Amino acid sequence: MVAVMGLISIILFTLLIKSKSEEQACRLIGQTGYLEFSKDGDIIIGGIFSLNASRVTENNGYHAYPTSFCTRLNPRELLFARAVIFTVEEINKNPTLLNGVTLGYRLYNGCGSQSLVRAALEAVTEGESCRKRVQALIGHSSSGISKAINLIVGELDIPQISHLSTCACLSDKRIYPTFFRTVPSDQFQITALVQLMKHFGWQWVGIIKSAEVYASDGVAEFIKQGKAEGICVEYVIFYGRSNTKIEHKVIEQLKASTSSVVLLFMSLSYTRELFKKVDGNKLPRKQWIGSEAWISQVDLASLGSKNILHGAMGFALPQSIIPGLLEFILSLKLSDEPESVMIKAFWEGFFDCSFTPSNTTNLCTGDEDLRTITSAYTNTELRSVRNVYTAVYSIAHAINAILQCENGLNPTTGKHCVSKTDVQPKQVLEQLKLVDFTVLNGYKVSFDENGESVAQYDLLNWQYKDDDSVNVITIGHYDSSLPEGQRFRFTQNTTIVWALQSLEPPKSVCRDACPVGSRKAVNKQAPLCCFDCFECPEGGISNETDSTECFVCTIEYWPNEKKDKCIPKPTEFLSFTEIMGTVLTVFCCFGVFLSILIFIIFLVHKETPIVRANNSELSFLLLLSLKLCFLCSLTFIGRPSDWSCMLRHTAFGITFVLCISCVLGKTIVVLMAFRATLPSSNAMKWFGPTQQRLSVLAFTLIQVVICILWLTINPPYPVKNMETYMNKIILECALGSAIGFWAVLGYIGVLAMLCFILAFLARKLPDSFNEAKFITFSMVIFCAVWIAFIPAYVSSPGKFTVAVEIFAILASTFGLLICIFVPKCYIIIFKPEQNSKKHIKSKMQSKGI
Repeated sequence: MVAVMGLISIILFTLLIKSKSEEQACRLIGQTGYLEFSKDGDIIIGGIFSLNASRVTENNGYHAYPTSFCTRLNPRELLFARAVIFTVEEINKNPTLLNGVTLGYRLYNGCGSQSLVRAALEAVTEGESCRKRVQALIGHSSSGISKAINLIVGELDIPQISHLSTCACLSDKRIYPTFFRTVPSDQFQITALVQLMKHFGWQWVGIIKSAEVYASDGVAEFIKQGKAEGICVEYVIFYGRSNTKIEHKVIEQLKASTSSVVLLFMSLSYTRELFKKVDGNKLPRKQWIGSEAWISQVDLASLGSKNILHGAMGFALPQSIIPGLLEFILSLKLSDEPESVMIKAFWEGFFDCSFTPSNTTNLCTGDEDLRTITSAYTNTELRSVRNVYTAVYSIAHAINAILQCENGLNPTTGKHCVSKTDVQPKQVLEQLKLVDFTVLNGYKVSFDENGESVAQYDLLNWQYKDDDSVNVITIGHYDSSLPEGQRFRFTQNTTIVWALQSLEPPKSVCRDACPVGSRKAVNKQAPLCCFDCFECPEGGISNETDSTECFVCTIEYWPNEKKDKCIPKPTEFLSFTEIMGTVLTVFCCFGVFLSILIFIIFLVHKETPIVRANNSELSFLLLLSLKLCFLCSLTFIGRPSDWSCMLRHTAFGITFVLCISCVLGKTIVVLMAFRATLPSSNAMKWFGPTQQRLSVLAFTLIQVVICILWLTINPPYPVKNMETYMNKIILECALGSAIGFWAVLGYIGVLAMLCFILAFLARKLPDSFNEAKFITFSMVIFCAVWIAFIPAYVSSPGKFTVAVEIFAILASTFGLLICIFVPKCYIIIFKPEQNSKKHIKSKMQSKGI
């Protein structure tokens, strides 16, 4: 807070100085002398670079003002400063750009945030009457410093172009109105990182971030965008230089984590320090994803343990070779900057020598060759150098547009022409918004409304070789100028190396995707990615992984085994091909065969007493009706149709009434025959053959009438039963009129009970007329079967309902056939001596009849 207030005071004080008479020279109160490199020109541009990495302050025990001095030379920043000088000289030699106007420069050095801000103040206030101040400012590399600088230069309408400040916060034009950058905002880098993780399905990641604006804002944006794409963060480790236990914290957190992917979002200096402190041999293997700040720095491989970054991946600025820059950098001599103390300090650092005689170090001659050393200064392939180059060219193109003049007017602005001595920072600011040019073999440079340049990245992959050296291979590209969906692409025919020594991308999810046939449910006790999976309920499907809901199949469809699609429900009915249908058919055929066989036996022996005893005509009619009963059961088997549904119930009802009518007639004959043996009895005259036929016909016609009414009013019809079973359709016959159905059964039941009562009354007749006993027994079976049939019929599901009905028909029919005819067939075949008039008379005489 104190630093902010001090900064505001400086700004207000500077503005106060500016508001005074222009005849009064501008002067900066406080420490000055941050200018390091300069060259006069018609128009001056400035630059702020941290040639020293840090500042040390001594308080002098309150006996004097605290003193401070810069430490730790930063060769990369020297490269940036020299790149500005190279570009300015190249532009001044270009006859097509700024013709007749020369650019000059003032490059300032600062170490520590306070010195850098004061260097910026010096840049914008230096010069007599403030008229020769810089028209634009290049820098800084740090987002935090760039924010502070723009708070100063923004009030003066001086444009600032940063080559390395990537914080998305700097895009806010309300706070930083004059800020531009030739490096993409972290907003684009974060978008690219999120798309990368989405492409490989990495939904569960850990983050290690540094204590700086770059990392804090970048990680916050990553978490925000990642959440929108279904990416969750397992942990965030905050790395601060003052944390002495950081090694243990990082190792323990990585060992305890379940995520396979770790995003290391740090600036280069923090990353170097981290890998120096952390023992890579103790780290579990993880897929490291790096931020743009460090992913292209191959020298990091020498800091950690062997292969710790094997397979690391991340986005970096595109690499471009600037023609002539390397020769310019390597040609630096002390004579080029004879008054620069900083160049001498760098020279001593490069060659490990000293310009002051010493017993411990070699004496510098000043003729050493920079080609013999390896340093960040000589690394002109550094990807961010291009940003410095394009920043200077952007200012040059903006000034060139201001100085255009045709017929007294500027063709771009339509205003009066401006001379090189009248160029103002605000004019440069407005023209920077309009620049659109290409450099370095077609690289397009322009700025959007937020001062952002076109975002382009290379996707890099670290691949270690057998000798422990590392190749950083470009495996893909990201270009924000392309349409959505085409911005991220992989390079064809490139091999990707993964950190976990596998041929496939590592898997990093908190929970595997819910398979088809299940739904995803949020677990409120865990992150969004740690969801629960529940199998779809009965009748529901999901045909996509991670589906949030299950869909219910329509009534005629049912889920397949995987529950990923609805298929037509299988239809079920009692068919001839299935085992149960086949068995019942066999019994039906056997019953028909047995009926025919008995019929033949009776026909052959129709003149014998046992066949003639109880009206052979009724016996033959009964055998015929029993045969029809067996056959009618076959109408219940097979796919229901309109005709089969009407036929099965009516045929069953009529044939059974015919059968019971014949039995009833035989029972009455037995009773009448017994009455006929009594003196003066005239019973048989009233129930002779004609009356028997008429009774059978009458009883049967009643059932026929009931069936006709049933079929006329509301007949049975085929239906699809979808209620008994959820997963299949039962094809069955609806009764139509339930009254008609139960009337048919009830009439059969009334006749059966009447027959049973009459047979029961005749059960004790003499043995010569013992057919009544068999009729009684058959009626007991018949009634028992059909009484048991009713609850079984009601409770049996699906095709078993039909099977129960067929079983009842067969059981009752077999009962009648066996009880009434088998004993007689036994006597006819095996006891022929009992099938004679003599035998019958002898029995009657022995009984006293």
